[in-house]
Amino acid sequence: MEFNLEEGKHLYDECSTLILPALSIGNVGQLAVDVLIASTEAERVGYLDDPNVLPCVGNDAYIPVPQGDLALPLEAYESPSSALTLIQQRSPVVKGMMVEFAKNLADFAVASGKKHIVILSSLDFGRWQTVDMSSGLQIYYLSNTNVDGSDDKCEKLGWKKMKEYDPNQKLWKYLDNLAEGNVEQDDISLLEDDLGEEDYYPSLPFAAMFSCFKAKGLKVTCLLCYCSEGDNIPDAFHLAEAACSFVGLTPDTFKGNGGGKWVIPFSWQSVYGPPPDMSLF
Repeated sequence: MEFNLEEGKHLYDECSTLILPALSIGNVGQLAVDVLIASTEAERVGYLDDPNVLPCVGNDAYIPVPQGDLALPLEAYESPSSALTLIQQRSPVVKGMMVEFAKNLADFAVASGKKHIVILSSLDFGRWQTVDMSSGLQIYYLSNTNVDGSDDKCEKLGWKKMKEYDPNQKLWKYLDNLAEGNVEQDDISLLEDDLGEEDYYPSLPFAAMFSCFKAKGLKVTCLLCYCSEGDNIPDAFHLAEAACSFVGLTPDTFKGNGGGKWVIPFSWQSVYGPPPDMSLF
């Protein structure tokens, strides 16, 4: 993976927290990062070139009238006022290369001085075994603060640890060993005949990223929500709100363009129509 700075830009030392999506159902993580970039007025400082990510190109996603600046598969944004670096991923990883991609991201994070990684992603609502909507959409988390994946800060925010995480379970252990370089990736063929229902979660992109960032000694927290395919804007704002709570941002200070606090990316309007009434979120 190569990082290319834009002309005249530089990385800010104070932006030591990195927020990025892990691709999954409904693209909720990507949508949440979109709204965070727009709302924090983060500026693009460069892009990452990785052979494991499929190529794509488009117009700038955050301005009302495109100026000819290209949007690329992996872009880095920084918001010094929020002390955040954000990476947006716009295309999927080549099949079978997720761990290699995650290792490359972890190397970039270490090289650029990041201290805390926050991964935003979604889980398939159809696999949610204990449905509790009494308090609205629920945020689940996974952290390497403690061996069992728990984190007191997340608990105080009212979130639930992802109970499917078991560091001693076969595939979670395999991911850890793979991230640490103790096994070869081809060895997964030895496990395929034995994969069961419990292996769904460690097979997702966020799990590979969690293991690889953890292997580099970085603090890493995954924020997750269950959703279905469809209109996932409410899920995205809910996840973005959780990310703000976790890193200490106050969304009420954002200069929203949708009747509320959030800034709605202009690229959304071509897909979802005019901005919704964001005072509802």
